[in-house]
This record gives sequence, structure tokens and C-alpha cells, in this order.
Amino acid sequence: MKRIFFGLILVFATTVICAQKYAFVDTEYILNNIPAYKAAQDKLNKLSTDWQKEIEAEHLILEKMHQDYQAEKILLTKEMMKQREAEIASKDRAVKNLQKLFFGPNGELFKKRLELIKPIQDEVYDVIKDIAESGKYSIIFDTASGTTILFTDPKYDKSDEVLEKLGYKN
Repeated sequence: MKRIFFGLILVFATTVICAQKYAFVDTEYILNNIPAYKAAQDKLNKLSTDWQKEIEAEHLILEKMHQDYQAEKILLTKEMMKQREAEIASKDRAVKNLQKLFFGPNGELFKKRLELIKPIQDEVYDVIKDIAESGKYSIIFDTASGTTILFTDPKYDKSDEVLEKLGYKN
């Protein structure tokens, strides 16, 4: 009796596991085929480059202040030295704050990325979810993030279907 019961459970579990459908997508491929995503990436790259140049210019000013101070240090009184050191320290804090403002965890680049990229990613996710529900897929893997899938059959790749539903492929 126990053997029959365990045998039925094993058959049932195997049937449930085998009945599940799997597919995969390559979100990097999908996103790279969406013109709005490329435009958003270009805009982010330009902003990042501009902000980096601004920070580098401020670093040059800070470096110049430090070099001037070192060159004039022997001619300055103790009070003037303290004042110059305070100015240099203040400038250094300002540069670090500027860097944090642009590139910090909640900086301008992060906010712009949320503003420009997240809506596109959400739209892609919604389409993937729709494909999973309509195709009755149990799992859809993303091969773009280096998932440890050793083999994938191209017939289960739903990346082009996602692009098609987004209106970027015929």
C-alpha cells in the first residue's frame, strides 16, 4: 500500500514538473532594439560626461589652490595659513558634495536614470508578464544577466515576441 501511495505521489510530482513551460528572453537585446532606450542611454551618457567635466574642472581649481598655497606657504603668517587651509578644505568639501550630488546613491544621475530608463524597463516587464500569462509559462529566464543556463533552444526565446508586442518588430 505504501509503495503504491509513494508511486502515485512520484508520478503526480513528475507530471506537475514536466507540465511546466519555460521560456527565456534577452532583455539586453530587447532594450537595445528600442530606440527610446538608446536615446535615453545617450542622454544619460551625455549628462554623465558633462557632470564629470564639471567635477574635473573643480578639481583643477582645488589643485591650483593647493599648489599656490604650497608655493606661498613660507611667506604667509599663521593666521593667513589657517585661512588658506580653511578655504582649501571648504573647496574640497564643495567638490565632494558636487560629486555626491551628481553621482551619489540618490544623485542626479540616479534620478535621471529612473526618469528615463525605468518606464521603458517597466513596459518591457509588463509585456514579458503578459506573454508568460498568455503562453502559460511557469518561468521566463533572462539570459542577459549572465544566468547559468548552459543551453537554450532558440524556439523558446521570446525576445522577438516582446519586441513585436512593444511595436518595434514586424
